[in-house]
Amino acid sequence: MANARSGMGVEEGCKSTFLELQRKKAHRYIVFKIEENKKVVLVEKVGKVDESYDDFCASLPDADCRYAVYDFDFVTEDNCQKSKIFFIAWSPDIARIRTKFLYATSKDKFRRELDGVHYEMQATDPTEIGIEALKERAN
Repeated sequence: MANARSGMGVEEGCKSTFLELQRKKAHRYIVFKIEENKKVVLVEKVGKVDESYDDFCASLPDADCRYAVYDFDFVTEDNCQKSKIFFIAWSPDIARIRTKFLYATSKDKFRRELDGVHYEMQATDPTEIGIEALKERAN
């Protein structure tokens, strides 16, 4: 399962944890990390269902890249309860260039492994993934 361009594989736990979030609503979010030495994407952190969006944002490192999915619950203008799953490619400006390149070249293949994501966002600083940005995309 290695990506031809980056040589990156995907640990099986990534898909099973994502399915728990998607189908069972067992988690609020998942943060994924590339383990460069092993050339594999793995689960770094799983957020409990009752964790907030602020907890999710705090789990993203200030100076390193990550992939993440967030299960966003919201109420529409018609007063309907909805849930949408966001895939976020987190690549802060101050991250190492090599790391940014590694995450960028592995993103598409990894993203395809997570079937059922509704929206995808790229972010280089926290303002780009503020709660308002999610609300705007979801509505």
